[in-house]
Amino acid sequence: MRAKSFLFRLATATLCLSFASLAASAQSTLPTATAADRAEARAIFKQLIEINTTDTPQGSVTKATEAMQKRFLDAGFPAADVHLLGPAPNKMNLVVRYRAEGTPNEKPVLFLCHIDVVEALRSDWHTDPFQFIEKDGYYYGRGTQDMKDSDAALVATFLRLHREGYKPKRDLILALTADEEGGKYNGASWLVNQHRDLVDAAFVINPDAGGIELNHGKAELADVEATEKVYADYRVEAKNRGGHSSLPRKDNAIYELMDALQKLQAYSFPFELNAITREHFKMLAEREKGATAADIKAILATPPDMAAVARVSEEPGLNSNVRTTCVATRLWAGHANNALPQTAIANVNCRIFPGHSPEEIRQQLAKLFNDPKLTVKYISDAGVISDTAPDRKAIVPPPPIKAVFEPLTRITQEIWPGVPVTPVMEDGATDSIYFAQAGIPCYGYSAIALEVDDVRAHGQDERLPIDSFWKSLDFFYAFSKALGNE
Repeated sequence: MRAKSFLFRLATATLCLSFASLAASAQSTLPTATAADRAEARAIFKQLIEINTTDTPQGSVTKATEAMQKRFLDAGFPAADVHLLGPAPNKMNLVVRYRAEGTPNEKPVLFLCHIDVVEALRSDWHTDPFQFIEKDGYYYGRGTQDMKDSDAALVATFLRLHREGYKPKRDLILALTADEEGGKYNGASWLVNQHRDLVDAAFVINPDAGGIELNHGKAELADVEATEKVYADYRVEAKNRGGHSSLPRKDNAIYELMDALQKLQAYSFPFELNAITREHFKMLAEREKGATAADIKAILATPPDMAAVARVSEEPGLNSNVRTTCVATRLWAGHANNALPQTAIANVNCRIFPGHSPEEIRQQLAKLFNDPKLTVKYISDAGVISDTAPDRKAIVPPPPIKAVFEPLTRITQEIWPGVPVTPVMEDGATDSIYFAQAGIPCYGYSAIALEVDDVRAHGQDERLPIDSFWKSLDFFYAFSKALGNE
């Protein structure tokens, strides 16, 4: 993905030019949701938040997809166009097809939305994470940012379009899927591989990425995901003969693991830029001021100023855009309080810069630790542990499609006037990769506006500004109609 081919550079340049030219002509003609439309969307949002869809014994994706299936069937969608299917009883995906009028000349548009969420512990939160709470201008609950907000907005949009009798020129498809956040039954991958006919599309819109960056309420940037990192987990394990705790030794499995993790903490993977991140930093250099702007310009120089790279890297959000990052996220050790540990294990989570494979990074970690008593193994999304990792690399970003970017830019600027729209690299990873690998172009955009210092996805007290939800609802209604009219 990181290979800077002519097509890759051309696509990026064209994308930026398209955004610039479209930005100047935006005029506000956007219809807003009625009070009844908002009430329905809020009820859907609340229902989804209060269904636990974690990959735990208490969670069930199927309860959520069945609830949405009922809404579509009750609204009059043909049963033949509302598909509840999956490889496991509690991991059922929902695929809804909104039929075009007559015989469409174009392939469908697919909206890809995962409906599972990361586990949240009640003891860690100030509110119940699986209770939908409205407080101080926010909606609180697990999934309010990632990504039941967009799930609800798109379910409500499809229902509203159907209620209004809208007739698109091409089919619109909504997929609500399982296990994007981890688990054995990733819905996007399963649908692509087992039921391609249900999800085959001209392109994919994935609201699990992109959005509006706010700075004290002011919209400063609209990010559209054009490429993303590769996700990988590794099991770092130290073994020892153990013994009685009254006879401590320096060769302790915990100490050996700690030594490795301290090396990881002190290490930075090499600085890198690609066409997408370079364009993103150019935009940031124009927006920032003072020393920060100077440092960003310095890292764009040829050769880059490595002192400036070090300063820029101190900010986690910028650091993640210039290199692979790896961090220890879980620890296990020992078998008894009064025994020296025989085993110590850490999970190391990596977000790999496009162009590098999980196996390449696994080997780099083993070289960094340089300890024959340690093993570094790969953990698949299904939890399978193996001695080697896949050679899969990120996908080269597709060229911009006018049918996507013209309405995306126009509608974004109707809601947030004057905000620049720019391609970005997603620091995390999304289910887009499964469709991209199948040759279907994917574009990540949520139309969700968040303060840059209030991103709480996967974290404590996850919340969403209420106004942001209403604006995303208006965006997806207008965007869906625009895509359907192509």
